[in-house]
Amino acid sequence: MNSIDVLILNMSEVRRRSEIIWKSIDKKYYEFKPDKDALTIYEMIKHVLQSEYMYHEMFIKGGSIDEIPTPYDNIDNSIEELIIVSKKYRDEYKEFIKKISEENLTNIKIDRTQDAGYIRTIGDMIERVTFHEAVHLGQLLDYMRTAGLERPRIWD
Repeated sequence: MNSIDVLILNMSEVRRRSEIIWKSIDKKYYEFKPDKDALTIYEMIKHVLQSEYMYHEMFIKGGSIDEIPTPYDNIDNSIEELIIVSKKYRDEYKEFIKKISEENLTNIKIDRTQDAGYIRTIGDMIERVTFHEAVHLGQLLDYMRTAGLERPRIWD
């Protein structure tokens, strides 16, 4: 297994587990948030998908991008629809990653000095996108615990 395979496996496993959790949430809890400053459950899931889409666009460009519309912007109140729409863009993202050579994981730099103040390798950035989703999945599990919701078993 090479580095590309590991990146794809990791992102696929995080998404598989995310979808198990996302699909388990009853619509009546979409607006739940643990405090007034937090994202709602629905906003958090949408944020994860919008962020992945935006990062993929950054990777194509090679750096910072202006705010752009995403395929999720006009989807309101349907986690199922978010998941369905995400499949096409996730497949495109995976294909993009598969076309990167092992060497280019460290040779290609993503320049975010314009908006975030750093330059990182594309391999590092791809892993950070997956980590971002995993962190939000952990937050979502905590939200569910706080709301008293059953949390599906994702540790198979």
